[in-house]
Amino acid sequence: MANISFPTDHASIINRILAINPSKYAATRNFEDGAVSYLSPYISRGVISLPQIREIVLEKHDEKDCWKFFQELSWREYFQRVYQAKGEAIFEDLKTVQPTGKHNQLSVNLLEGTTGVDSIDEAINTLYEQGYMHNHWRMYTASICCNMAFTKWLEGAKWMYYNLLDADLASNHLSWQWVSGSFSKGPYVFNQENLNKYSRQEQRNTFLDKPYSEFPFSKIPEVLKQTTKLELTTDLPKTELPNINQAKPVLIYTPYNLDPNWRKEEDANRILLLSPKHFERFPMGENTMNFILELSKNIEGIQVYCGELEDLQPSDESNIFYKEHPALKYPGTQDERDWLHPSVKGYYPSFSAYMKKVNK
Repeated sequence: MANISFPTDHASIINRILAINPSKYAATRNFEDGAVSYLSPYISRGVISLPQIREIVLEKHDEKDCWKFFQELSWREYFQRVYQAKGEAIFEDLKTVQPTGKHNQLSVNLLEGTTGVDSIDEAINTLYEQGYMHNHWRMYTASICCNMAFTKWLEGAKWMYYNLLDADLASNHLSWQWVSGSFSKGPYVFNQENLNKYSRQEQRNTFLDKPYSEFPFSKIPEVLKQTTKLELTTDLPKTELPNINQAKPVLIYTPYNLDPNWRKEEDANRILLLSPKHFERFPMGENTMNFILELSKNIEGIQVYCGELEDLQPSDESNIFYKEHPALKYPGTQDERDWLHPSVKGYYPSFSAYMKKVNK
């Protein structure tokens, strides 16, 4: 896996959007060395929005060349709309009971990146070191976890969410559901030949080196049999109670909204609120937390506070403002997120049904 860097200054993030080549993306995105955008950590943290990306990309490229790239952005928006509509249901089997889910333990060799499948092991170690995994390898890894080691998808989703810089509850959890078959027509499986094609490797004699007729497995491969229960906790920074001018609005930023342009011209208290209750339920790792704190520095006058909104004791709830996100709801005024397809709302049972409505 290539060494991937994720700069946190806003100018570098915009330059990353400007560097996108939609034609190369469309042709190579499924390959390990493909021309992917590496924008997901910034999208998930709310630093940039999908319509902002579209606007910048269209300044340099014809719309017809951007179709595939915009379609993949729409997948992300689709998952957000499902979360909006279904709420807590996305943390359970959404359409059908996972057909391969037999236990809540995770494979030790998968967690340690010692499965013997070189490309997968490299991707897992990259996840730990850099907080990123190529989307195709996320599908591969989830397939091994759910459909070959027979782990219930929620356990694997928590593990990956914990380690990703782009940790996003909707995109991550619903993707795992899709791979496991609980939010799709059936479990997603792959073999070594497929992996070799997209990793440009020639490995043989792994537990994946079988024809598709032998998938899904009837038994767990030996290398995946040893299991463990993962315990995940968030190491939050220690912070003081922020100084709040009660005469000014209170703008609440979250790990999902670090937009430096949100209400930028207002004279306001700007608080990055890191809720211990939220992180107790949805733990994030050290790399992700450090990434969030660095990104917040793009917001002038931001104060970081690890605590709950009630600790701030705002005198007037009507003076509180925040951006909508299903995982974090507060009293006060909720601003809408910026949507790629703002008129297409509600639940659609599949991405194709969603895009059919979008294309109308």
